[in-house]
Amino acid sequence: MPWGLRRYYDTGGLHFITWSCYHRQPLLNTDHRRDLLLNVLESMRLRYQFGVAGYVVMPEHVHLIVSEPLIGNQSTVVQAVKLGFAQRLIGGGRSDAPRHVWQRRFYDFNLWSQRKEVEKLRYMHRNPVVRGLVAQPERWRWSSYRSYAYGEPGLVQINDWTWWEQRIRSKVS
Repeated sequence: MPWGLRRYYDTGGLHFITWSCYHRQPLLNTDHRRDLLLNVLESMRLRYQFGVAGYVVMPEHVHLIVSEPLIGNQSTVVQAVKLGFAQRLIGGGRSDAPRHVWQRRFYDFNLWSQRKEVEKLRYMHRNPVVRGLVAQPERWRWSSYRSYAYGEPGLVQINDWTWWEQRIRSKVS
């Protein structure tokens, strides 16, 4: 996180989160690693009970739009995803596993308006095209684009707010 950047938790809003691989190395440059990261993200989504409104996994960084979790905060979630992925990648003593996987910090930007939410979602979905990885966003399967464009389920469930609705119901009862 850049110096002077403040994190605002408990706002009830969405957060645009970015973190990078160690020294911006393309450590997410294989299908297997990108799939592994998304599987870990989905596992943590269920464990910490937060909503994912969008994501993209690039070869050297990750972007997410997420709600605030019911358990912990965004720092807890990012730490759990990064640690869970690193343990699965490095665990088993594979010779091709990197010694360091992630930069220490992450960037968290509060999305205060629907306009900003749409802006960040479009930015994320266009990122693989701008970088020259694919010609159209629907060809990059490690993003939430196909969920929005075609209603297809991905490795991470998008816009599942059932846990939030259950929380509200339990408070009313």
